[in-house]
Amino acid sequence: MAPNPTEPANPRYLAPFHPKRIPHHFVDVLIIGGGIAGLRAAMACDPRLSVLIVTKDHRRESNSTYAQGGIAGVLDPEDNFDNHVRDTLVAGANLCDPAVVDLVVREAPGHIRELMAWGAQFDLADDGELLLGREGGHSHNRIAHALGDATGREIMRAMWVHARETLRAQVWEKTFTIDLLTTPCESSGEPECRGALVWGPSHGKTFVWAKQTILATGGAGQLFRETTNPAVATGDGHAIAYRAGAELADMEFMQFHPTVLYIAGSSRSLITEAMRGEGAWLIDADGKRFMPEFDPRAELAPRDIVSRAIVQQMEKTRRPCVYLDLRHLDADHVRKRFPGIAQTCLEFGIDIATDPIPVRPGAHYMIGGVRVDERGATTLPRLFAAGESSSSGLHGANRLASNSLLEGLVYGHRAGAAASEAALAEPDTFRAIPLENPPVPKSAETLDLADIRNSLKSLMWVRAGVWRDAAGLGEAAESILAWRHYVLTRQLTAPDGWELQNMLQVAELIIRSAAERTESRGVHLRNDFPVADDDHWRRRVTVRRTPEGPETGLTAPLDAPLAPPSS
Repeated sequence: MAPNPTEPANPRYLAPFHPKRIPHHFVDVLIIGGGIAGLRAAMACDPRLSVLIVTKDHRRESNSTYAQGGIAGVLDPEDNFDNHVRDTLVAGANLCDPAVVDLVVREAPGHIRELMAWGAQFDLADDGELLLGREGGHSHNRIAHALGDATGREIMRAMWVHARETLRAQVWEKTFTIDLLTTPCESSGEPECRGALVWGPSHGKTFVWAKQTILATGGAGQLFRETTNPAVATGDGHAIAYRAGAELADMEFMQFHPTVLYIAGSSRSLITEAMRGEGAWLIDADGKRFMPEFDPRAELAPRDIVSRAIVQQMEKTRRPCVYLDLRHLDADHVRKRFPGIAQTCLEFGIDIATDPIPVRPGAHYMIGGVRVDERGATTLPRLFAAGESSSSGLHGANRLASNSLLEGLVYGHRAGAAASEAALAEPDTFRAIPLENPPVPKSAETLDLADIRNSLKSLMWVRAGVWRDAAGLGEAAESILAWRHYVLTRQLTAPDGWELQNMLQVAELIIRSAAERTESRGVHLRNDFPVADDDHWRRRVTVRRTPEGPETGLTAPLDAPLAPPSS
């Protein structure tokens, strides 16, 4: 049976289920995602509670593990909290929540020292003190790195070692979360989260019933053809929260990292911003250093400015990339400082100390996500969120470099503590809810998942990439609507299908939010509205599910001024 294009392709649940035909598992706190935010949330839970961490791949396969640059915090006597706050607000293009920025910045040093106590081996200077680097948008050296360019990997290693020694949580690896389970609250009648429907290759579908659920599923870079994100970053958390009724915000803001290794036909690799912090220059195909023409901070301007400049220079020279040039720096220091990148580039015959590195922007960090308060609580009762799947107001319209791992720690801890407190207060009379989602008739038409996925990624890169306009966004919306009617009317049976359905859902939310914001701000750049409009657009675009489909809204204007310069 062919899908009816007049019916909204807006399913509440992706898969059929019946409570008498699926196993049931009960926990106090369910954590979906095993990156830095999810793991830190688990560590904040009271040991008297039963905690389950569900990851769709191996436990260390996350955006957190692949983070190269570092983690930001005021750890130098020459620096102060006001400086870090102001740098974050300025990079966020006048759209950050100042109270959230202040909260995260002030909690940062304690979390970094905690990581060190857990065994994270950060790079040290000759005097034994932390070696603090500088990246784009930062006014002071405040970036702690580990193993040169493998900070995320080292942090996650230390956290998992500490977790094995102290944490009583169960971990289900290779387990895909299909949907959050919701039922009406007995007192208010409003929906509330009661756990999730998950799937594993050995046991199939399972109901996981939880007193409290924490969403920490990471980003959505795989929606774009060019991305630094691993294959797992398909926006699953954004999609399942949307279908469950939680409000999302800032979905138009996908940050594009300026420097992604560009080798035609190969997978894309991140080239850390710390290279520019060490003094690397950006040059075009003619060898011209061009960043000073775009911003007085040159290569150390925030990421949105650098990405915009690179794209314009590529268009000007009619070349597919620009180059990072470290040839004016000490060769031994360069190779020692960036061992992982040096090895990756050598595989393509590039010596980072003597050869320019071909780079171009790629989708890197999803600023938008499930809207949370200072505790990590979402608008859906019993559901918390932290990290890249959430929208806290910290990043505004453009994330400051190395604030992402920091946010994962701060909000992971806060969400875990709040969920733990709520679970402890609830009596152990939790039970299964008789939810059922009936099967729909199967379509006789074949579905080429890989073809639609590749087409979607190309469409998003071209029409919703670094530059956007109304015509391109409209074209993307029409294509996505057609694919949704073809794909989301079906009940697919494996992760590759559910991922595609989630990607189509999140792509629609990005397109709708980007069309709504008729200005250019931070990482959201409109050719047809090239300037920022503070009179109308110092507010956040929100989106939530209705029976008819996504409905966008606007928050009240943010009227707090930028922090004053530090004396």
